[in-house]
Amino acid sequence: MLRTRILTALIILPLFLAALFWFPNWAWDAFTLAIVLVACHEWSQFCGFSPRQATAYRIATLAQSLLIAGIYLQAGQPQLMERIAQGLFVLAALFWLIVVPIWLARAWRPTRPWAVGIAGWLVVFPTWAAFLLIHDASPWLLLTLIIIVFAADIGAYFTGRAFGKTKLAPSVSPNKTWEGVVGGLVLVMAYFLGWFTALKYVNDAAWAAPLLKFGLGLPIVFLALAAVSVLGDLYESWMKRSVGVKDSGTLLPGHGGVLDRIDALTAALPIAGLLIYVLPVK
Repeated sequence: MLRTRILTALIILPLFLAALFWFPNWAWDAFTLAIVLVACHEWSQFCGFSPRQATAYRIATLAQSLLIAGIYLQAGQPQLMERIAQGLFVLAALFWLIVVPIWLARAWRPTRPWAVGIAGWLVVFPTWAAFLLIHDASPWLLLTLIIIVFAADIGAYFTGRAFGKTKLAPSVSPNKTWEGVVGGLVLVMAYFLGWFTALKYVNDAAWAAPLLKFGLGLPIVFLALAAVSVLGDLYESWMKRSVGVKDSGTLLPGHGGVLDRIDALTAALPIAGLLIYVLPVK
């Protein structure tokens, strides 16, 4: 399984980096739109839809996606896209910081198909807005944020396997441990120190300004994004457990579906967008 995961990652990573740094806006939009549509398709299996409802959900998803894509690509209207994204970031923050902890604590199981479908939109669309808006600011800024999440995930995986004893949420995701969470946070701090040190040797680090504005609070921002990424992982794990599936899909061998690969990002990136674009920091 680990070998398959690594081989799949070796294919996906160059493709993603090429899209991130070399695709023009319309191509990046199309690339990330494909991710959105696949993620929402995978989410629909959590909803308990009838075949007709599932079709209606996918059509509604496509309509919303095309509307956002059109606004994003419309020349001379960046302020409109930013306002829409800011609204999505606020909704996502309320969802991840209030609704999801209660959802997990009370072990809510999907019973109302369209309520769960709307939750899926709150998971996916703010993430897409973050992909678009932060990419416009700088691909390097977006990559910095993505690596925070991946560092937390990698650190948690290996630390949990080596030292994990205390279960984090056994009814939600039995394999996750508090030791793993701590290991993830430690690796994120190591990443922060390396990233911050490397900035001193970069000729033009203006792209990092949206993060550097947090000053001495920047390590806390890195840790907060790593911590909230755990919620994304746990929430998707619970939704899969609720409907009795191991993976959200089979598109990515060794990784499962698209949602399995971006679950932690769906919580962390909108919160990053909130910090960068909504909350004033002097």
